[in-house]
Amino acid sequence: MNRATAIEFATEYFDSGKFRDDLARRVAVPTESQAPSSGATQARYLTREIIPDLERLGFTARVVDNPVSAAHPFLVAHRREGDGLPTVLTYGHGDVQLAHGELWRDGLDPWLLTVEGDRWYGRGSADNKGQHTVNLGALAEVLRARGGTLGFNVTLLLETGEETGSPGLVEICAKLKDELRADLLLASDGPRLAADLPTLFLGSRGSVNFTLRYVAREGSHHSGNWGGVLRNPATVLVGAVATMVSGDGRMLVDGLLPPAIPDSVRAALAKLEVDSSPGSPAIDPDWGEPGLTPAERLFGWNTLEILAMTAGNPDGPVNAIPGEARVHAQLRFVVGTDARELGAILRAHLDAHGYPMVEVTVDHLMAATRLDPDDDWIHWALGSLERTTGKAPGLLPNLGGSLPNEAFADVLDLPTIWVPHSYAGCSQHAPNEHLLGSIAREALQVMAGLFWDLGEIGAKAAPMPERRGVSA
Repeated sequence: MNRATAIEFATEYFDSGKFRDDLARRVAVPTESQAPSSGATQARYLTREIIPDLERLGFTARVVDNPVSAAHPFLVAHRREGDGLPTVLTYGHGDVQLAHGELWRDGLDPWLLTVEGDRWYGRGSADNKGQHTVNLGALAEVLRARGGTLGFNVTLLLETGEETGSPGLVEICAKLKDELRADLLLASDGPRLAADLPTLFLGSRGSVNFTLRYVAREGSHHSGNWGGVLRNPATVLVGAVATMVSGDGRMLVDGLLPPAIPDSVRAALAKLEVDSSPGSPAIDPDWGEPGLTPAERLFGWNTLEILAMTAGNPDGPVNAIPGEARVHAQLRFVVGTDARELGAILRAHLDAHGYPMVEVTVDHLMAATRLDPDDDWIHWALGSLERTTGKAPGLLPNLGGSLPNEAFADVLDLPTIWVPHSYAGCSQHAPNEHLLGSIAREALQVMAGLFWDLGEIGAKAAPMPERRGVSA
């Protein structure tokens, strides 16, 4: 048996319909982590759907209580072949966003995998059940090709609360740090750069939501009787926002600007174009930080986005000055930004610009992470993908969006490589979510190649790639 056999077995797993059967069974479990009563369903997904398959692959597995949210348990599983062998940690999440089945197109049921051509519809088909089903399937086929061994050790961490912000993930990684010790995180989530382009990304931009609020007085007052002598909270907030982000999208808060883009990141981004596949919006070339390419603005810089604004009754406006107004906003940020001090930075900025009356409330923060694109593990992974597909893979230093990579990069101090198996138009989190069958088939081949190549490091007692750290 050889590498080609492992890839052939992985392809056969897809072509035979077995991958479809496994995914259909998993999609059918309504693991909506935002539903108040989801805890029992999440546990059932782990104990009935995932653990039996892992045990057939020689894993020992157990469900671990979430120290922060009882409704969102974790699964921890190990397959050990020996000391001195490489150890890979892999990750996925079994929970999904609320299905909102009434909004799906006629003929589609979010809990029934429906295949129409290349599109495989179902909640979780792309995010994340399809992706961890690919990885588990590829692992099984490499195990078969090697005659029952892998040549490396595997630890799996599967959570059930990612769609609610991964409560407890950082805490469980800290608590089980020794047990989760590994040489590399190799996991899958998010989209490829393009549907036909195998992609690696090395972290993600961070995100933090915040609210600006100004309450001037109780109730609204007639604009004819009081206009010109009463401060309008909506006008005040518009002015406050204008000191933070310009009308052409430039960040104006000095304390929230990122450091200069590192040369290794800039070199990687120079090879990328922002997604322009059918259904994607056309980018605005004159929006955002001047002097940067679209890829640098999206993946290498910070943005401040206004998500919603409320004052009065937008659906039924009346001739009155509102008593209060709110702005809901978000900072997307890269490594090197002091986002944990967001509240203090905004407070000082607003005070300095004459807006001490505006309240600032900071919500959940997800940290920014990014492995150096020059890390030896990256060169190893890029070579593996190219050998398997014959294509030069896309290398993304970090996603424009966010995922809980902080637990792995910062708490467990691992080099992190993500190999996504979806694409930007998959409608994740929305009605009609779907996985592309063509991506899933190629992804099985890609992951079989990666797992085979990890085994070659162990089989040859070859030195593992060196880690060069996180770029700043």
